[in-house]
Amino acid sequence: MTGERKPVFVIAEAGVNHDGSLARAKALVEAAAAAGADAVKFQTWVTERVITKDAPKPAYQRRAGGRRDTQYEMLKRLELPFSAFRAIKAHCDRHGILFLSTADEIESASFLAALQPMFKVGSAELTDLPFLAKLAAFRKPVILSTGMGTMAEIRIALDTLRRHGLPKSRVTVLHCTTAYPTPMADVHLRAMLAIRDALGVAVGYSDHTLGIAVPIAAAALGAAVIEKHFTLDNGLPGPDHRMSLEPAPLAAMVAAIRNVELALGRGAKGPSPSEAANIPFVRKSIVAAAGIAAGERFSERNLTVKRPGTGISPLRWKTVIGRRARRPFSKDELIEL
Repeated sequence: MTGERKPVFVIAEAGVNHDGSLARAKALVEAAAAAGADAVKFQTWVTERVITKDAPKPAYQRRAGGRRDTQYEMLKRLELPFSAFRAIKAHCDRHGILFLSTADEIESASFLAALQPMFKVGSAELTDLPFLAKLAAFRKPVILSTGMGTMAEIRIALDTLRRHGLPKSRVTVLHCTTAYPTPMADVHLRAMLAIRDALGVAVGYSDHTLGIAVPIAAAALGAAVIEKHFTLDNGLPGPDHRMSLEPAPLAAMVAAIRNVELALGRGAKGPSPSEAANIPFVRKSIVAAAGIAAGERFSERNLTVKRPGTGISPLRWKTVIGRRARRPFSKDELIEL
């Protein structure tokens, strides 16, 4: 990325943590807004258009789901109607937070196009080239997750978007690991920078680790977007609650990211306003190491360097050595030329 650094765009990923309840979805909106996130994101799909009825559940869903249902049955139970998303969008507007939802198929994308200024594409759709081609036709910016992906697959996805009208300047690519939760050894956060350098795109990070350390590190490395799952309660029985942040740590993550942005600063070395006032007290000056008579030459025997920094800087040491004292100096007195 080039040019002036922009604030990190923080997405609080509600996902399916509403558990099929519109009331809980609205509570998630309120929690994300209170935490200071820029956007709260859900997931929108028509189950029959996403999955076959006999598709198996991944292991993490079998562990966390608490039911013996199929993946199709689980998604059908969690599916919200389009009318619910209109209500969620209105609730977001009332609470001053941007509404987003990931579309898993083109019918949902067509519906969402009127509700949100951009599209978030999940990792599962990275290789769904027909979907990406149709999505590009909306001419809206795209945030593209790349869990399970290779660099070659990301190139193909970007090329597909470009060929159908969406240049990569309007795409932000998120490094992501599709494991719930992601072991720290599998994060490979430097891959975010590899994507940026190899493909010349804005990058970010979608996090599935436990805790908040990795997304904060991603912000420090230059992520333009951070996405993190959150929930109202880790003890709820849905598939994603256990690996999601509760509201308090979500707020702590957002606050830490904002502090990182401040700390990264302007990229130039020099005294900051807060430290400039300390220069006279902490820096040193050239002082007399012993009594010096008028006319005596300054030397390494009769000069030393001590605080305060209100006199001649030690940077001028070599120019002072050999000069004659214009007046007497007492021990520890600041030297004058």
